[in-house]
Amino acid sequence: MENAIVHLTSDSTSLIVRCTPFAEILYLGQRLNGFSADDLISLGRAVPNGRIDVDAPVNFSADSGRGSFGTPGVEGHRDGLDWSPVFDTVEVQQQGNQLTIITKDAIAGLQLCSELRLDHSGVMQARNTLTNLKAENYQVTRLAVTLPLPERADEVMAFHGRWIKEFQLHRTRLEHGGVIQENRRGKTSSEYFPAMVIGHHGFSEQQGEVWGVHLGWSGNHRLRADVKTDGRRLMQAEALYFPGEQVLEQGESLETPWLYASYSASGLNPMSQQFHRFVRQQILRFPTNKPRPVHLNTWEGIYFNHDPNYIMQMATQSAALGVERFIIDDGWFRGRDHDRAALGDWYLDEKKYPHGLKPVIDHVKNLGMEFGIWVEPEMINPDSDLYRAHPDWLLALPGYQQPTGRHQFVLDLNNPQVFDYLLERMSWLLGEHDVDYVKWDMNREIVQPGHQGRAALTAQTQQFYRLLDVLGERFPQIEFESCASGGGRIDYEVLKRSHRFWTSDNNDALERQKIQRGMSYFFPPEVMGSHIGNKRCHATSRQHSIEFRGLTALFGHMGIELDPVKEGDAERAGFARYTRLHQQLRELLHSGNVYRVDHHDDTTLINGVVSIRQDRAVFLVSQLAMPAWSLPGNLRVPGLDTQARYRVSILDAPALLANGQPGHTMRKQPDWIQQPQELSGEWLEKAGLALPVLDPESALLLSFERV
Repeated sequence: MENAIVHLTSDSTSLIVRCTPFAEILYLGQRLNGFSADDLISLGRAVPNGRIDVDAPVNFSADSGRGSFGTPGVEGHRDGLDWSPVFDTVEVQQQGNQLTIITKDAIAGLQLCSELRLDHSGVMQARNTLTNLKAENYQVTRLAVTLPLPERADEVMAFHGRWIKEFQLHRTRLEHGGVIQENRRGKTSSEYFPAMVIGHHGFSEQQGEVWGVHLGWSGNHRLRADVKTDGRRLMQAEALYFPGEQVLEQGESLETPWLYASYSASGLNPMSQQFHRFVRQQILRFPTNKPRPVHLNTWEGIYFNHDPNYIMQMATQSAALGVERFIIDDGWFRGRDHDRAALGDWYLDEKKYPHGLKPVIDHVKNLGMEFGIWVEPEMINPDSDLYRAHPDWLLALPGYQQPTGRHQFVLDLNNPQVFDYLLERMSWLLGEHDVDYVKWDMNREIVQPGHQGRAALTAQTQQFYRLLDVLGERFPQIEFESCASGGGRIDYEVLKRSHRFWTSDNNDALERQKIQRGMSYFFPPEVMGSHIGNKRCHATSRQHSIEFRGLTALFGHMGIELDPVKEGDAERAGFARYTRLHQQLRELLHSGNVYRVDHHDDTTLINGVVSIRQDRAVFLVSQLAMPAWSLPGNLRVPGLDTQARYRVSILDAPALLANGQPGHTMRKQPDWIQQPQELSGEWLEKAGLALPVLDPESALLLSFERV
């Protein structure tokens, strides 16, 4: 068979696959320029005593029937039969950097099609498709993508979180056993984001080998990293299935979600930059090529208290601050005076809006802003006309009492009547009104997701995708935001159908620093919703200066979440200042390479963006708490052209620093702050800048421009 060994390459990465007699990844790492298939003799493994007498590969299906005693990639049965398949290659197809390997088990009557793609960004995609070839139904319990890793990959960095505290990092040594993360909440979830980074112990932002993986799936999932008893490492990723959820009739197939992987030899930054390039080039599809508009969202300003005349005052004040997109949040539809009623009744509340939405929309448009609106189509309140008319429309199991969540139930999108109703109501909203933007929320975790008594969560997720797909086809000019209690539905698959994520319901700038850093490992700034909130944060009651709030919100898709009418002149001036600063920088922020800087003190977070041409960069030094030492050390600036010189200047600083004062814990400022400096990129990278001593919960924004 031709193509027994296939070598796929990008500028940075090589992927080498053995296609016969079975499919096995042999190498995923730094690009190899002089590779020959003859070199693979060096990887022929020894067979140790005390085990089976042949080598047991970690192939794409991790076949237990070959003596691989880890978790198989395919699990299922046919009424108790055909439960241990062994897949042999029958066909190999290669087209450029895309590889398809078809394997079969004739005895079990199963076919596994494995697809691999290596994008020029360096990101690998992998997916398996299982097909039933026999007349009898095949019950699938697991279907995973398996990725072997080298023995030196001995530490896992993964993500945990909860509502208003998403994308938190934790690390685990991978020495024996394994690391498993599962999400069973019905959506991507803020609890365990479907991603892991596995690397050499002690890897950091700027050092160490790492393999980052992300499963593009918006439902239940499992990721695991395992150590075999012979020392080999592997990771698996899969959608989780409820009992009986996946039954394949003859000729039917089941696909895994796409797994995305990125390798870096020098820390987490290149890994992230490859993911960001991939997202920008292969996933994001904005309706028009324009800068990401600055938002004003009404939620924390007025909540359910909608008065069109007052909302138009808010719009007027918003435009004066430089806002470019004005969004009416929850509370515009019939009977929606609080969060305990009316979800599902997607008709305009004529008591609140006696003249309809058009006067408000026209006012917003006349001010030069786009108009957006909030919806939560997948949900229904028990106190709603829709529930009273159709209590059978729930995604639930008959005979059981569903617990409410946020005072709401979930609609069964697998029911054609439900799907058609939502499509008709959303088409009315988007077709009869001049809407540019939709904030699509999903605030409920899913319990007993049943359709006609059978488990149907995977199908529910696919129907959600279909609903967005149809609306996207009907209204291609409209942008969609994925918001699920903040960070609850953030992944590459939903991003194919949306244009922005609401990162967290928490606008607390101190909490947002680490939430946004966690999200940055896989997503570029232009899809990360980051808002300046009220001085007293609604989620935590903590207070921060407008400077710290503004600079924290700067490195994303920026917005404002409050009522500008009620704010004082000083706060409004601050909003306008940081809106303008973001607009000045956003071309750089939304196209450049993101860097997170290693620093010896974890109370200091440093991140920045360097332009692709390396002619411009901005870096933010954020002091989260009292520093561990009396001197904060140096900022060594990565990513600049070491052959060029740069003008270093301060774009924004805490008030004391900006006024030339030494600060509360600093007698004298560093010498370079007193006047603009010109320094070489090499010196900035190798030696750096001596940092000033900053107060807790303050930040310093630095600019570097090539001379």
